[in-house]
Amino acid sequence: MRLSEFYALLRPRLVEAVGPEPDEGELPVIRPDSRQVRPGDGFLALAGVSRHGAEFVGDALRRGAVLVLTDRLTPADRQLAATTGARVWVCDDPLKAVQEAARAWRARANVTVIGVTGSVGKTTTKEAIAAVLAESYRVLKSPGNLNTEVGLPLTLLYLEPHHQVAVLEMGMYQAGDIRFLCSIAQPHVGVVTSVGPSHLARLGSLAAIADAKAELVESLPDSGVAVLNADDPVVSGFGARTAARAVTFGCCRPADFRAVGVEFRGMLGVDFGVRWGGEARRLRVGLAGRPGLYAALAAVAVGRLLGVDWGGVERGLLKVSVDQRLTVRAGAGGRRVIDDSYNSSPVSLAAALEFLAQLPGRKAAILGDMLELGPIEAEAHREAGRLAARTLDVLVAVGDRAALMAEAARDAGLAATYWADDPVEAAALARSRTAPGDWILVKGSRGLRLERAVQALVGGEG
Repeated sequence: MRLSEFYALLRPRLVEAVGPEPDEGELPVIRPDSRQVRPGDGFLALAGVSRHGAEFVGDALRRGAVLVLTDRLTPADRQLAATTGARVWVCDDPLKAVQEAARAWRARANVTVIGVTGSVGKTTTKEAIAAVLAESYRVLKSPGNLNTEVGLPLTLLYLEPHHQVAVLEMGMYQAGDIRFLCSIAQPHVGVVTSVGPSHLARLGSLAAIADAKAELVESLPDSGVAVLNADDPVVSGFGARTAARAVTFGCCRPADFRAVGVEFRGMLGVDFGVRWGGEARRLRVGLAGRPGLYAALAAVAVGRLLGVDWGGVERGLLKVSVDQRLTVRAGAGGRRVIDDSYNSSPVSLAAALEFLAQLPGRKAAILGDMLELGPIEAEAHREAGRLAARTLDVLVAVGDRAALMAEAARDAGLAATYWADDPVEAAALARSRTAPGDWILVKGSRGLRLERAVQALVGGEG
């Protein structure tokens, strides 16, 4: 999109334009966080919970922003914009202006949109689908995990006439979020990876979470396709909630795209066969564990349904590049640290432990609280402890809720179970009870900041 085109789309909500007239140059990368602004970027000033982005317009300009969208402009910031030559466009509601611009821009585009949602696995699945489709199409995809009412519209602004397919991740905070994103993106294909209790504290029940995730398939046209995980008992029923054609993938239950002969190869990925109708193919993907398998199956399904031949599917899966949250790092003293510290939920923790069980040697884990589980919080942590006892040689729990996990693991027979008050203490405990060559998984909800445990394990003394 050219800057002049963006300006024209914003005009209905534009209050004032400061700086040079819009030209035919390309729209810069627009960031909603002034701390991430680099010279030549744009800045979108949003209203936050405690601070307003308009307070940071000056910071963005000093960092080199050439375009700012805001709903207010102080005299000092106005002077700074004049000094730097930046454009500042004042809108009555900058976020709404961007959303409406993205809606209009997408409506003009002759592109097939694939929406991807689910409680876990969205980003990996999106990357796998994009890699496969790129073998036959020119693809736009959501950068990283930009999947919100901010990130998705910003992604759509970069649709160009040469793009044939857009693969967009769709996240949610509350009911109605995904339906709103679909109203902007107008997906033709909807992929649902899973439904789990990760938003239970906010939405109150698994049924409410399912309803929120189903908004994707309910928004598809009758000419569309819903691609559903057959192994998830909730997702597999979404076919009844859409006017679109429903297609399933899986390995444990009957599915249209079914994996057979699965071989998990640790950090090397997964080898598997897939059957679809009368066709069969042996494939490989470099994504780890069962989550990697499901992401690959979804990509196979979308790719074949959109006409990518088997050779393209195979090449695409081999090219999948994901900044995986689950990564192996060299720990102090020869230990091997599996860094999955970004977040945790019952489903993703079970998958991480299953992956750990596939690896040779002694296994330890630093496991933190799983947040936002609402009424199932206590039992979910106890069940996680019982599962950990079947997998681990050493468990170090961190956090008040994780104390229930430790108690359940000890009751289930894991004698080497400990509890720590903070991540650094947990790292010291894990290091003192492991040896060179041992694996140490680190996983917990974001609020626990278990990346500090990873840093201590990687940089500490042996």
